[in-house]
Amino acid sequence: MDTAYLDQAVSDLHDHRTEWARLPVGERIEHLTRLRAATGRVARSWVEAAVKAKGLSMDSPLSGEEWTSGPYALASGINALEETLVRIRDGRGVLDGYRVRTRPDGQVAVRVFPVSAQDRLFLSGHTAEVWMLPGVTERTLPGTVAHFYRKAAPEGAVSLILGAGNISSIPPLDLLYRMFVHGDVAIVKLNPVSEYLGEFFEEIFAPMVDAGWVRFAYGGGDVGSYLAYHDAVANIHITGGAHTHDAIVFGRGDEAIANKKANQAILGKPMTSELGGVGPTIVVPGRWTDADLHHQAAHIVTQKLHNSGFNCVASQVIVLPKHWDQADALLDAIVGVIESLPGRDAYYPGAERRLLDAIAAHPEAEIVSFGDGTVPLIRDVDPDGPNRYCFTHEFFGPVLATTRLPGDSPAEFLANAVAFSNHALAGTLGAGILIDPATARANAATLERAVADLEYGTVAVNTWTAVGYAMPRATWGGFPGATLRSIDSGIGVVHNALMFDQAQKTVVTGAFTPFPRSLGRGERHTEPKPPAFVTNRSAAIVGERLTRQAVSGKWRDLPGIVTAAMRG
Repeated sequence: MDTAYLDQAVSDLHDHRTEWARLPVGERIEHLTRLRAATGRVARSWVEAAVKAKGLSMDSPLSGEEWTSGPYALASGINALEETLVRIRDGRGVLDGYRVRTRPDGQVAVRVFPVSAQDRLFLSGHTAEVWMLPGVTERTLPGTVAHFYRKAAPEGAVSLILGAGNISSIPPLDLLYRMFVHGDVAIVKLNPVSEYLGEFFEEIFAPMVDAGWVRFAYGGGDVGSYLAYHDAVANIHITGGAHTHDAIVFGRGDEAIANKKANQAILGKPMTSELGGVGPTIVVPGRWTDADLHHQAAHIVTQKLHNSGFNCVASQVIVLPKHWDQADALLDAIVGVIESLPGRDAYYPGAERRLLDAIAAHPEAEIVSFGDGTVPLIRDVDPDGPNRYCFTHEFFGPVLATTRLPGDSPAEFLANAVAFSNHALAGTLGAGILIDPATARANAATLERAVADLEYGTVAVNTWTAVGYAMPRATWGGFPGATLRSIDSGIGVVHNALMFDQAQKTVVTGAFTPFPRSLGRGERHTEPKPPAFVTNRSAAIVGERLTRQAVSGKWRDLPGIVTAAMRG
């Protein structure tokens, strides 16, 4: 560990923190313009490096995952922040023109997607709202956004960002959030798993590095610990696991156990976090066609096997109705989709150990093979039984569990599923609901109540919660209420390009049926098979073209996206 470099890096940031904090908004916008152009220049090399590291090839449709969750996500985040800063520069309200409603219980919700023609093409049929904490009203809402930009003479601070190693856009997006929403300078300590991305991030942020506002650091946990306790570092954000978070806050070994029991943190600094969890996908009973079963099976498998399962918001437990006569057919379809997929590397460290631990805890697991990989499928775990391992341990890998809950009607089942998800499963990052259009219309109030009652930072209906990650105006993080001692899925949010400071959750709604079959189901959209699906044959082409359009902003790129998407 080169402590001299780390000390100098933090010292440089500390010396320039006020300069950045007081930089005029117009100059901040110019930096975003440069960041977007630089992202476009390195995008292909970035994706090629990620594909190689994860054992894929650029010819594989699965490389589309690296386009959309890498440079596309970063470019989209830059674009959304730029729009907000332009409003602030011009003296306009950040939320002017956004649809705001007050729910029957008094909770305020802001429509944050779609807001452009590109949105309507990329995720046709999707909407997203950010719901505010109780107590916020439509009158007080404008005063709860862009807090930093109301400060007269901010001093700035040095932030430490402990980056994730699984999704390549996480470190730069977390950096953008600390800099442009909170006004901090920052040092980003990259995860050893994805240090190969450092050269691209250093190139993208080069002007800000030269100005003394950004630094990057490399190495293991000793580097992260050294920086966390550095006197000049004022606050920390981590994306990772709860064990890493607790080691920083409470220490290690017997000391950590004693400190956590006494609620005595050894780190006296503000710390925000996004830490994953056990994500549920709740399947509401209805009458599904064979096409519905196969489409939603691919949807669920995507939620598990995207990025080989190494996603903090991967679906881990499928919550099924106990008396639904199509539950077994859905599970059979899920097995069929898994078996049809090409093999892929379980590249993330510790994957084999976590897989073996899951099988040891649930020896009844059915081993489903695909390519040269396997997915342990743990069927029908007793929700009231003594073995709750799959409910309390995040697998962070290709392991999937199911459970069945009672309920003679969609309303009764949803009430049981919400209570189970809130109280039996670890974490609060994301929960999904799948419900066919007819059942949703017949149970609209019940569905809204279930969405309101789910204590998760992102709730998704008929789409994957990770879609919320790709919507930069949405908030991303755990449900409010976590503490350092009981961290759940973390404290605070990121992304959040509209700069809400009183948000409770993001609610994303998608389409149950793909176009054109949707026309017969009363769903109005034009989205064929979603590009994130692991079964999408044109995902790589769509991902590259989406990235190009997000960087260029040119309408001429849109027809090529639509044409490729229709071939998925």
